[in-house]
Amino acid sequence: MSGAGGGRVVLASGNRGKFNELAPMLASFGFELLPQDQVCADSAEETASTFIENALLKARHVAQRTGLPVIADDSGLAVEYLDGAPGVWSARYAGEGADDAANNSKLLAALDGVPAALRGASFHCVLVLLRSALDPVPLIATGCWSGSIVERAAGGGGFGYDPLFYLPDQGCTAAELLPGKKRILSHRGQALTSLMAQLRPDAE
Repeated sequence: MSGAGGGRVVLASGNRGKFNELAPMLASFGFELLPQDQVCADSAEETASTFIENALLKARHVAQRTGLPVIADDSGLAVEYLDGAPGVWSARYAGEGADDAANNSKLLAALDGVPAALRGASFHCVLVLLRSALDPVPLIATGCWSGSIVERAAGGGGFGYDPLFYLPDQGCTAAELLPGKKRILSHRGQALTSLMAQLRPDAE
C-alpha cells in the first residue's frame, strides 16, 4: 500500500453506518473495504481519552489478528456547552451498549432549556491507516465538521447524532442530507480525503 494502487483493507469498527460511508469513498480510490466482523471476531477496548489514541488501539488490534492493512476510525461529537462532551464517549454516552436513540435522548436532556446561541457543536474524526501491525509510521488524518444541536430530531438518514446536528450553511440536519452530499461534507469525508492524499505517490 505504498501508493494509491488500492487493495484490500479492513475497517476496524463494527459500526455499519461508518462502513457504509467509508466503503464507497475508498472504492473510488481503488480500495476494497472489508468489515471487521468478516475477518476478526473481537474488538479492542477503547480505553484511551483521545480520538487518536483510540483509533491506534483499534487499528493495531485488528492488524495483529488479520495480518491485513487496517483503517480505524474514532470519531465523536463535541458540544461546546457541555465542555466537549460526549467526545470520545459519543457511542456510549447513555451507557455501554446504548443505541442511537438513547444517546440522542440523553444529549437533548442535557441541553434542555439551553438557548440556540449556546448549542454550538462539532463532529471530529481521526482516521488511522496501518499497513501492518508493526507499522512504525501510521498515516493519521483528521476532519472537523461544525454545526449546532437542534431541539428536536429531524431527518431519517445517517446515524448517530445526525438527526440532531444542524448545518447552518445547508439549512438542514446531517440526517436530512443526501448520502453523497454527506460523504463530501462530513468530518469523516474530510479525514478520508486527507488520508488518501497522503497515499499519493507524490505525497511528501
